[in-house]
Amino acid sequence: MPAVSVADITVVPRVSEVPGARARSVISITTAPQGFEGEGFPVRRAFAGVDLAQLDPFIHLDQMGEVEYAPGEPKGTPWHPHRGFETVTYIIDGIFDHKDNNGGGGTISNGDTQWMTAGAGILHIETPPEHLVMSGGLFHGFQLWVNLPAAKKWSAPAYQDVRAKDVALLSSADGGALIRVIAGDVDGHTGPGTTQTPITLIHATVAAGAELRLPWRRDYNALVYTMAGHGFVGEEERPVHTGQLTLFGEGDSIVVRAAKNQDARSPEMELFILGGEPIKEPVAWMGPFVMNTKREVLQAFEDFQKGLLGSIPAIYKDDAKKPLNRSGAGTKLGGDSQAADILDVHGAPTGVQEG
Repeated sequence: MPAVSVADITVVPRVSEVPGARARSVISITTAPQGFEGEGFPVRRAFAGVDLAQLDPFIHLDQMGEVEYAPGEPKGTPWHPHRGFETVTYIIDGIFDHKDNNGGGGTISNGDTQWMTAGAGILHIETPPEHLVMSGGLFHGFQLWVNLPAAKKWSAPAYQDVRAKDVALLSSADGGALIRVIAGDVDGHTGPGTTQTPITLIHATVAAGAELRLPWRRDYNALVYTMAGHGFVGEEERPVHTGQLTLFGEGDSIVVRAAKNQDARSPEMELFILGGEPIKEPVAWMGPFVMNTKREVLQAFEDFQKGLLGSIPAIYKDDAKKPLNRSGAGTKLGGDSQAADILDVHGAPTGVQEG
């Protein structure tokens, strides 16, 4: 896991221990089911089994990989739409290209993050570059969906690239954990990501036997996904392992301790830590659209089928040979087959999910 590392952890700022801080208790631990996304890359659905109200303002989280591709095997997603939220793609290992119908996008690699505000609507595609397809190689990353409040759901689409070199680096009080702040604030240290919805996003590496006590805003919820290794969460020291999500209750800090003995393949405990200020608005979600009402979701599908969310630019005509309209109707994304096709891209609900 290259992401971002430091040769000497003692030179980075340390988070403060807050006297009298109350550790958050553990509400639940769930295990992410495994499946496949898009054209066939493996994922773990990290939020499966957790109520949307407890996730607010988050909607969806996939751990993509970790997988070692042989030549010709790397896969991505076909062209597909989004409306009403933001996608956050964090790449730990490998390379990913993003393109959209507005000419935006770019390439992200080890430790980079791409933040896409879908807003009123966008079409995009996520694929490994051709040279990676030819050579194969390691691929590992995350995609997070962050909800937008109703007032911002119709904002103009936008991108921001958060490069690995810009991530704020901290260490735990005992120096046993490296904390990468991608967005938000931890103990007065701010990550480079600009968020429409107030959130904090962290990738932490905890050495075997070390403990992470992370100050956390009381008005944010708190979620910790174990991407590798195993250990214990909360003052209760409940055991967790790779592929499990911990939902914490109220309090001032998050406590995680890595087990003293880790597997040779994962010598440290790797954590994806996130929390945000709940939006507290109705959520209606189906496929690639996250709105406030069922009617708005159905309107998004209708707008998409009419081509109102745009069409694939001619410059990407080679990509458009694999559009979501697999009936071959052309590069303009519309047609009767579309509603079924686009529900498959991110493993999202095929019926309206409300919360």
